[in-house]
Amino acid sequence: MSVPFTLGALPTLSRSTVDRQEDLRTHPARLVSRWADARVVLLDDAGRTPVAEGASALAFRKAIDFGAAPPADAVFLGEWQDVDYWSLPGGPSGSADTVKMAGSWGFVEEVPRADGEVWVELRGYGDLLDDTSAGLFTTAQALRFWRRQAKFCTRCGSATELIQFGWASKCTGCGREEYPRTDPAVICLVHSLEGVNGSHVLLARQPIWPAGRYSVLAGFVEAGESLEACVVREIREEVGAVVSDVRYLGSQPWPFPRSIMLGFTARADRSLPLIPADGEIEEALWVSRAEVRAAFENSSRAEGSKPTPIAEGAAEIILPGNSSIARVMLKAWADAEE
Repeated sequence: MSVPFTLGALPTLSRSTVDRQEDLRTHPARLVSRWADARVVLLDDAGRTPVAEGASALAFRKAIDFGAAPPADAVFLGEWQDVDYWSLPGGPSGSADTVKMAGSWGFVEEVPRADGEVWVELRGYGDLLDDTSAGLFTTAQALRFWRRQAKFCTRCGSATELIQFGWASKCTGCGREEYPRTDPAVICLVHSLEGVNGSHVLLARQPIWPAGRYSVLAGFVEAGESLEACVVREIREEVGAVVSDVRYLGSQPWPFPRSIMLGFTARADRSLPLIPADGEIEEALWVSRAEVRAAFENSSRAEGSKPTPIAEGAAEIILPGNSSIARVMLKAWADAEE
């Protein structure tokens, strides 16, 4: 007897081991006293961080190399195994060349390389990192994007300054404090009505995506809207489908720039026509479980994802990358019984 599918694995960017130690953010003496033995995650202007070639952990820097105390722009990320971790802006210390690497989406990209390290970005390479590194990188990236968008007070327009070691800002004019924002977005795997888990899944592609890339549907939660209502509205607006049986699956931080993806599944009648939103959805189609399974078999980071032919609609599909909760959702559905 089949049962409703659940996520079979933790989404890549949801992994973490670090204790954020929120209470220490207002206790500078404790943090400053441990600065000399702390480790630093560097982020360059493009949000990339160094990793030793072939390694699965970030290439941390010694905090003491940046001064006797935390610089003004240092952000405290947390503590793990009696070591404090921080983030700071910075790039390669010497001249950098480039090296080709296969990213999470299966496309080969050029990344900077210097001193035996490659500088990678979170979206394309977060899935290659161990749990500790993935959590640190995700948190550092989220705080970096927030700070870039919160340099001025929303009340009076004056410049703001970081307080609480990067976890709040304070207006230099009116004194208003602001904390890092997270914008909720829903992402929903819509399957057909047959059986408990359906026999087909609804996939779509945006016009700006590379040819062949398809994923499940997603959208931002509007003011005054519940998550379930957002799922129903977004699917209707994007492809014209009416969904039912909305069910929560799991979540994943998505700091591009400051979102959290809240995963759901729902059901729709695949005999009804799909109406892609003009300018937003280039194509939407139903894909069978067998075709999705074949697409997973063709996925390889080392060689790049091979396009998988499908029976209807698009000529071929490439699944979402390993760093996206969409891939975890699709894998769980593909492995389930109808």
